[in-house]
Amino acid sequence: MRRAIVLVLDSFGIGSAPDAQKFGDQGADTLGHIAAACARGEADSAERSGPLKLPNMAALGLFHAHRDATGSVAEGVSLPDQVSGAYAHAKEISSGKDTPSGHWEIAGVPVRFDWGYFLDKTDSFPAELLENIVREAQLPGVIGNCHASGTEIIARLGEEHLQSGKPIVYTSADSVFQIAAHEAHFGLERLYALCETVRGLLAPYNIGRVIARPFNGDDSASFQRTGNRRDYSVEPPRPTVLQKLADAGGNVISIGKIADIYAHCGITHKVKASGHDALMDATLAEVARTANETADRPTLIMTNFVDFDSVYGHRRDVPGYAAALEHFDARLPALLAALNDDDLLLLTADHGCDPSWQGTEHTREYVPIMVHGGSFTPGPLGERGTFADIGQTLADFFGVDAMHDGSSFLPAVA
Repeated sequence: MRRAIVLVLDSFGIGSAPDAQKFGDQGADTLGHIAAACARGEADSAERSGPLKLPNMAALGLFHAHRDATGSVAEGVSLPDQVSGAYAHAKEISSGKDTPSGHWEIAGVPVRFDWGYFLDKTDSFPAELLENIVREAQLPGVIGNCHASGTEIIARLGEEHLQSGKPIVYTSADSVFQIAAHEAHFGLERLYALCETVRGLLAPYNIGRVIARPFNGDDSASFQRTGNRRDYSVEPPRPTVLQKLADAGGNVISIGKIADIYAHCGITHKVKASGHDALMDATLAEVARTANETADRPTLIMTNFVDFDSVYGHRRDVPGYAAALEHFDARLPALLAALNDDDLLLLTADHGCDPSWQGTEHTREYVPIMVHGGSFTPGPLGERGTFADIGQTLADFFGVDAMHDGSSFLPAVA
């Protein structure tokens, strides 16, 4: 049984991409700036201190990939003399730096069209759209209607939401329509139903995602987002490698928000988990569950570690991002020990979100590719011209029809 495990460290960029200037991101470097802050003592906290310590990802080639992407070794880092993984840095060719674009390109389907966006910082959504939403969902109205950080707008408008019953609607520089509502007062299932209504009404606007952002708490001081986020994405424009594997009879296991990102296309089994520890626990559980299957059914396990992006990157929390990276790294040995000899483990990211950068948005960056197992020889795989090289490699690994984009870096077997 061929088995691949793909871990997406959401937002873990390793240096500004060649076209970063087009996005206002020239000089962004998620990993490099975190490492520099750690080396200078600027990321010390109750959870961590000193230089950035990622020994397991370093062994897989992370800092070598970062050096190749940026031309210099990250501050405070010593490259290991030998690596145990194959490594590369990959650039994005999709038109945007958003989550669906990055993930779809990873799966072999770059986004070559332009998403629709709500560009106005205030009064962001067209009046006609909001009127249709209020009417079809039978709402007393909506509040927000602006660009905002999710945690900030909940703190600012959450109490008004409780008093009025009006959901909070907001957007960002991404192609997204976000809806925040209180789980108990508004109702979780009602929020999901509202998002489905909005998803249908957004068809003329070409918006990538509607995101349900439930929260709980009693007042602005105690409001907190819950783990019941749900993304409503449009379907990828062509079959991804996930769909091709599922159509060929393979097993495609989604952990975390992966299923939502791919609009549930090509997913054969979905595992819900929230928070990095729970996501790694679920990944380990699926690796163990599928390890001894006797049926010759190829299996892809794919997990998104979203907190790097949503909790630390967007909130510009450098110490928090560093601590989360170190905690993730410390859990990797358990996963490596659980793999079969012929398993393929691949770590990557979908975009950057430099926590030292201005604003709160994603950053256009190279992403790392770290590979263990699957007949790979440790060492460099060079610069990859598109994230779609990952999808093409997985198609090659599983023996399904080749993707339209990307070049496989799977070693030839004599």
